Amino acid sequence: MDYGISGKTALVTGAKRGIGYAAAVMFAKAGVNTAFIDIDDTKEETEELKKQGLSVLSIKCDVSNEQHVKSAVEHIVSHFGSLDIAFNNAGIQTPQKPMHEITTEEYLNTVNVDLSGIWHFMHYEIEQMLKQGGGAIINTSSQGGVTGFPGQAAYIACKHAVIGLTRTAAIDYAQKNIRINAVCPGAILTPMAKELIKRNKNVETELLRDIPMGRLGNPDEIAHAVLWLASPGASFVTGHALIADGGFTVK
Repeated sequence: MDYGISGKTALVTGAKRGIGYAAAVMFAKAGVNTAFIDIDDTKEETEELKKQGLSVLSIKCDVSNEQHVKSAVEHIVSHFGSLDIAFNNAGIQTPQKPMHEITTEEYLNTVNVDLSGIWHFMHYEIEQMLKQGGGAIINTSSQGGVTGFPGQAAYIACKHAVIGLTRTAAIDYAQKNIRINAVCPGAILTPMAKELIKRNKNVETELLRDIPMGRLGNPDEIAHAVLWLASPGASFVTGHALIADGGFTVK
């Protein structure tokens, strides 16, 4: 599928696995210079793609560390010459339990990655995009960004906040040719979701019962949504939270 973004440069956080990996690979195969960013090493993944002639870069980065983030963006611009697209996707979940049982440390760890990590990256992405005259940013929220989910108070609070940040920044930079949107995945078979299902055997059954399409999503389905939001086909779309959840939130 041609998204019209060949020759652009993109970064993807949380690119080691799941939605981030699927999107990073899809960007690279679309002819985009793609930086795979993760707290874990992605050199094995990028070396395999380089063998296919794709333009990729591996960067190890803790998204909760602002200096790491600043250095990562600078590295990308130095290596590829620009930054046109950013998919801020890295995230973690707190253990599933009632709010009063979530420790302050667990709460802050979640905020530092799921919200502050996006804040840090947007800060430096936007600085660079302003210099270039535009760009596209996509932030990962969740179906939990527009609803609630028992036992996930810290995670859900962050995902709501990501949508608020996305919408406000979209207004701030709409006339600077920087489009900022969010994608809100539902139950997707990522390593994070598999771990949640492993911890609670009833989760998958409950999720399937509440999804009108009767199945879980796959990472490529979200990746396609991300590439569209980054493409000229979405040139009049900004401040939007695109929900891809099999109909869960319309019930």
